[in-house]
Parts: sequence; structure tokens; C-alpha cells
Amino acid sequence: MRFGNTDIITFNDVPRAEFVGEGAEKGSTTGAFGFVTAKPRKAQVTMRFNQEVQWADQDYQLGVLNELSAAARTALARALDLGVYHRINPIDGAAIKSFTEYVNGTTLRVEASDTPDLDLEAAGGLLIGNQKNINGIAIDPSYAWKISTARYSDGRKKFPELGLGINVSSFEGIAASVGNTVSGQPEAADTRVKAIVGDFQSGIRWGVQRELPLELIQFGDPDGQGDLKRQNQIALRLEILYGWYVFQDRFAVIEAGA
Repeated sequence: MRFGNTDIITFNDVPRAEFVGEGAEKGSTTGAFGFVTAKPRKAQVTMRFNQEVQWADQDYQLGVLNELSAAARTALARALDLGVYHRINPIDGAAIKSFTEYVNGTTLRVEASDTPDLDLEAAGGLLIGNQKNINGIAIDPSYAWKISTARYSDGRKKFPELGLGINVSSFEGIAASVGNTVSGQPEAADTRVKAIVGDFQSGIRWGVQRELPLELIQFGDPDGQGDLKRQNQIALRLEILYGWYVFQDRFAVIEAGA
């Protein structure tokens, strides 16, 4: 994705074809388009460690740098998930009010009940009733457990194919995935979101605008934790610039009651 605000073209009025008789005149085809804007969002990881690591042999230094780099990249990927789904800042768990495009901002919501399969049906109905596509379900681990252990009155499991709900790959013929991004934990307080149903293929548009190389910082106070030289430390920083837009009306959320 190119740097800066990126416009994404959308059809507001899908054009319709016309059958034309032999020798008949062709009519005008209606259709209109608009656009939405994917805004840039920068995420960074700055890690401090003792400067003595620089005095170790090269193999040891390389091992340390590789481990820290891998951890930083995982943290940046997690930041993307939390930003897109909940506008959560991973460092403190707070909501970023200026982020207005995020999945949990949808107005299509269902309160979780003791019959999770019916909750998912209700959420799906909100989308289907509005002519929206459904190609995925994201499920919180606790809710996946509830679904997988649901039973009929005679004790039989409703969905024995789900096992313990750990590696759910589909539900009712729709692709599914289980993960704690749904609830936003442990970085933030529980968002109470138990599952998200919607169009995961085209409802979220995102890309990487810039990926800055790993930076070794040996001087100054790069993160407000004190002067590096005074504390005998060095720092590593990794930054990335994402851009995304979420079509909120293409998602429905199942959430626990307050």
C-alpha cells in the first residue's frame, strides 16, 4: 500500500446489464461509485537491554538480535489485530479514540445467551438480511468451549466434531478461527466480545505502507525511561506503518451482557 491516506473505490449503486433486442436502442446503465480512505497508523516496539551484550562474541550478539527482532515483529503483528478489531493500544490496553474504523464499532450486535449456536444464527441473520456476505467466524476461546460442549437434553453433544473447541476450522459450513484477539485479552480488559461473524475477505482492507529496518540506538532517551549511557543500556527499535479501513456494516458481533 502506498504511503499516506489511500482511497479505496466502492460501488454505491452496482451497475446492471440490459438485454437489447436486435436493432433496438441501448439504454443508459445506472451505477455510481464512491470511495473510503485507509489511514496510516504507525506502530513501534522499543526494547532496552544491557550494553554488555555488545562485548559478547558475534554469534551470541546475532542470536540476541534475532530473538529480539522476532519478538518485536510478533508484537507489531499483534498490534495490527488489536487496532483493526478493537482500536486497542497494546502497550496500555486503552482505546484509541481517533481510530474510528474498527470491527467492534459495528452496530450489528447480538447478546450472548446459553445457546451459542442460536446466537451465531442471529448474528448471521443480521448480515444476510442486509444483503451482506458471510465467509468467516472469529471465536473467543471461552466461547468456542461453550459451543463445543453444548449438549441436547439427553446429554449428547450437539457438535462432537468440534472436540474441545481448540482448533475449530469451520462451523455450520463457514470458515472459523479461534483466538484471543476476539476478546482483546490479555492486553486490555475483556471487551466482552465472544464472536464476530462477517465478511473477512473484503470487509477489512489493509496493507503495509512502510516497514522501517531494525534500529540500534546507543545514545539519548528514546522511550522516556532515562538516558541510555547513564544506565549502561542500548535499545532496539522496530517500526511499521500500516494502513487500513474496515467496512463495519459487514460484521456482526456477539457480546456478553454488561
